[in-house]
Amino acid sequence: MTDNLRYQGKVVCVTGSSRGIGRQLTLRFAEEGADVVIHYFRNGDAARATAAEVEALGRRAILVKANMADAEKVGYLFDQVRDAYGRLDVYVHNAASGRNRKAMDVDAKGWDWTVNVNVRAFLLGAQRAAQLMTGGGSILAISSFGSERVFPYYTTVGATKAAIESLVRYFAVEWAPLGINANTISAGMVETGALEHFPEMEETMKRVAEKMPYHRMVTADDVANLALFLCSPEAEMIRGQTIRVDGGITLLVP
Repeated sequence: MTDNLRYQGKVVCVTGSSRGIGRQLTLRFAEEGADVVIHYFRNGDAARATAAEVEALGRRAILVKANMADAEKVGYLFDQVRDAYGRLDVYVHNAASGRNRKAMDVDAKGWDWTVNVNVRAFLLGAQRAAQLMTGGGSILAISSFGSERVFPYYTTVGATKAAIESLVRYFAVEWAPLGINANTISAGMVETGALEHFPEMEETMKRVAEKMPYHRMVTADDVANLALFLCSPEAEMIRGQTIRVDGGITLLVP
């Protein structure tokens, strides 16, 4: 455990925190002193395993199962935060979903699902989070380079990630008087289980790896390193920004 407990006494809620980037974010915040909310929808065993790791660090963890496509369940998540802790200091919108199709193959049902999980849940969740941040706080959204660049089978997710980045700018301005900051991390291709749901992913990963100007791919720890900074007082004057952690791949001409 690090000696620099930047989040000692803080409460942090990361959605989609049973695995992948969300799990690593939760563990890293706990390592720096935070009590946490572990949100999940389908992966209960993984969520409980994450909670056990948090508790082994001497921190408190509560588990909340909620379908982020359901507006009432988003509200339920924050009701549980309120009842357990009475407040919130950091809210990270990490949970994401989508129908991985080409643009011509996207149907209304898949579009609505993706918008509801990725964008509507962020709006409603951030509103509730802000109400619990009575002493100020930080809101962070996890995006990807698909918000501004074309990625195979990423139509619905890319469009919703762009919407998330826009919402962050509005939150940063409108809620600044409340002492609430908001930023976005645009992550490069991070090797997590989520990539398994994309067609032709093995070939896509190979092409991305070949183009990387640096010698390795981005990891969940790279994202966590930036998140811990952006949600801390040291980042007080970084507001409404989308910051890339992508190994430099988006600097290259396609």
